[in-house]
Amino acid sequence: MPRSITSIAVFCGSNFGDSDAYAEGARRLGQALAAAGITLVYGGTTKGLMGVVADALIAAGGTTHGVITEKLHQRGHTHPNLHRSEIVPTLRNRKQRMAELADAFIAMPGGIGTVEEMMEVWSMNQLSEIDKPVGLLNVAGFYQPFLAFIDHMVECKFLPPEHRHSICVDPDPAALIEQLRHFVPTSIPKWL
Repeated sequence: MPRSITSIAVFCGSNFGDSDAYAEGARRLGQALAAAGITLVYGGTTKGLMGVVADALIAAGGTTHGVITEKLHQRGHTHPNLHRSEIVPTLRNRKQRMAELADAFIAMPGGIGTVEEMMEVWSMNQLSEIDKPVGLLNVAGFYQPFLAFIDHMVECKFLPPEHRHSICVDPDPAALIEQLRHFVPTSIPKWL
């Protein structure tokens, strides 16, 4: 039976990257979330891919829930057209709140913040602190080097092979959402 996913937290770059493919992927993700009736939970800003995914979702009739830090809000980075916007004191509070609000997570291309956010929720799933699937929207093969590094963790016996597949990966937003809906967590312990 598919999971009920009514909200997805999206982690992505506050920059645009070096290819138009990333912004196009963000637009397609926003449209796919709106079409699926899934609320976008994200960092609440207009910057980079974060603004693109929110704008696309809003234009397609979807619902947004932004969570932004007080410092970023004071700098004028808050998206003015969100359905709901929360201002929290710190980045740690922002991540915690997004994890509370989301039924699942998608990481798009981005920088260290994007990777750190994705790794935190993947770790929380691995330790059974949450049961909320994590996906990588692998736009233009962005995550191939990262996936190779995860394979290296498996080869070096720091990660059980079954945990390599405890995240969903797809370049197509609608297909990735379907993977998240049908995700079954591994029952293999993390310790080798």
